[in-house]
Amino acid sequence: MMQRTPAAMLVFALFCAFLLGACQRATSPVAAGSPPSPKQVCQQRAAAPEPKASESAQPADKSQPRLKVTTFDGKPYDLAAQCGQWVVVNFWATWCGPCLQEIPDLTAFTRKRKDVAVIGLDFEEIEKPELEAFLKQHTPGYPIALIDTYHPPQDFDTPRALPTSYLIGPDGAVVHKFLGPITIKEIEQQIDRARPAN
Repeated sequence: MMQRTPAAMLVFALFCAFLLGACQRATSPVAAGSPPSPKQVCQQRAAAPEPKASESAQPADKSQPRLKVTTFDGKPYDLAAQCGQWVVVNFWATWCGPCLQEIPDLTAFTRKRKDVAVIGLDFEEIEKPELEAFLKQHTPGYPIALIDTYHPPQDFDTPRALPTSYLIGPDGAVVHKFLGPITIKEIEQQIDRARPAN
């Protein structure tokens, strides 16, 4: 039986250690005990490719919605760009009294909490000059987008009543759906409930 020299055994041991280390690096991109943060989870999901046209017939994942709209001032808005913070997606209309009562509260909330953003989705048939005059009078402190009522965002249920709002977590997932008017206190309660215990 052929005997290996100490030098050959050392080279073989180093080679095995190299292979083992390479395998561990390839299969463990995140250090053990360090799960990805909610923001990283959201960013990974946002980086996933958009569904192909042939896949558009498949049901949308409404628990982790996508939302890309153009705001009334002509700027693109992407819900995925809000990864890492809480977002209130608020469906409303100019004729809806409770919706109008929410505008000052939601505006104050975005000023009070830098970790919370709001996007208002105007869900009605209205001419742009009419909406422009309304926004000049009410001046919400968050972006507004006019939504086509015949082609609403597919990752959200079509509103059956207004206002309807969604609280989206830092990981991009729906935390709570609100039917009817909401208060700052109610939003904060849902945020507190959704936070992991320390």
